[in-house]
Amino acid sequence: MSSSELPQQASQKGVMWFIGVFTALVIVIIFALAEYWSFEPDEFDVIEETLKRQNLKSIDELEDGQVYANTLAHIAETLLYKPGGYITNDVAPPGVLLDNITSWEFGALVMLRDATTALRNHLSRAQSQSAEDPDLAIAEPYFYYERNSWALPSTEAEYEKGIKALYRYIERLHNPRQQQTPGHFYSRADNLWQYVEIIIKRLGGLSTRLNASSSRYAELGFTESSKAAPIKQTPWIDIDNVFWESRGAAWALLHIMKAVKHDFRFILEDKRAMNTVDIIIHEMENAMDPVLSPMILNGDGFGIFANYSLAMANYIARANAAALDLRDIMNRG
Repeated sequence: MSSSELPQQASQKGVMWFIGVFTALVIVIIFALAEYWSFEPDEFDVIEETLKRQNLKSIDELEDGQVYANTLAHIAETLLYKPGGYITNDVAPPGVLLDNITSWEFGALVMLRDATTALRNHLSRAQSQSAEDPDLAIAEPYFYYERNSWALPSTEAEYEKGIKALYRYIERLHNPRQQQTPGHFYSRADNLWQYVEIIIKRLGGLSTRLNASSSRYAELGFTESSKAAPIKQTPWIDIDNVFWESRGAAWALLHIMKAVKHDFRFILEDKRAMNTVDIIIHEMENAMDPVLSPMILNGDGFGIFANYSLAMANYIARANAAALDLRDIMNRG
């Protein structure tokens, strides 16, 4: 080997070493970000968050509806500004690889959409023929914008517009005398009943899909001959997605029901339904217990491994039963 070839080989080895180290570093960074971005947001105090956002000092300064509307806005802000931001519309690693947290985002987003629709169509109207609130008419459609758009316009940009419209509604709600068009919130039993009806359907659907993760579910007689659409066992690759979607829905509903507990406190106390709301809140808190396994286990029967989906389904089903009771209580004369 000539002496001129030695520096060339050393140079090639140096380049290869640099590429290897750089590639390893990029992989480590991607895995670290993926782990950090996969953390679920913490719970927050809905009343404290409202007081802080509205620059108020006492709970007595709050108008009915402020906690509910502010909770919706903060849920939307959490989706956008949690670690990693809004991940569902990411097109590059590590976000594009994180299907669990994107399922979590979808579950929370569905609950946010339902609650905003209820606010626009029911809670802010005095009667069926009342004019809708102008800011809520703006906010609700923005939250229904496609959830995976990354450009022109991005999902984040549209949801931001919805958040701003919600805060304008809250301002008009808090200072009605200073507004040309004051905001309204009617904490009546019939309004709550109509929203709870939506919650019942959402929780029922989640419970059914969670139960469908079990192989035994197919043995319960759900056949093609049934008039209802057949329910098939959840494919094993989707089991974790359904679980995390349910976690996201539970997280959002937990805070929404805490807001309902405050803003509807008088009608709930009058109809002795406060304990029923507490049951829903308690079951949603149970559904948010820490996940100790790095993967969603899907054990069978009384085997070695737990079945996370069936455990979650139990909490969702108990909350759904309490929601059914709440609906019936609110529907009584």
